[in-house]
Amino acid sequence: QLMASGGGSVQTGGSLRLSCSVSGVTFGRYCLGWFRQTPGKEREWISIYGGDDGIYYSDSVKGRFTISRDNPKNTVTLEMNDLKPEDTAMYYCAAGSPGPEYKLHEWGYNNWGQGTQVTVSS
Repeated sequence: QLMASGGGSVQTGGSLRLSCSVSGVTFGRYCLGWFRQTPGKEREWISIYGGDDGIYYSDSVKGRFTISRDNPKNTVTLEMNDLKPEDTAMYYCAAGSPGPEYKLHEWGYNNWGQGTQVTVSS
């Protein structure tokens, strides 16, 4: 089970911190990720913390967002800085054991949080 929290409304340039608590899975072995979705669009990956400890960021958030994981606490966090209106979306945390071809795709993840809304106003 994954529980995401920390969304909210900020102005352009603001910051938010999303957290996701993970239970019921072998946390240390899983890839953990953050995805986001806006109405009418596919869910897109934005940051992945791989089971091999590799970290990935989409070009749209690179340099502004930072993902981290705390294995003893079973949490994964996304620090979001310099937020822009185009970051407005529902954000989801996910856990899974994707093959290489799906590490950066929602199909590689079978455990999802409930989503938390992030709204950035100009």
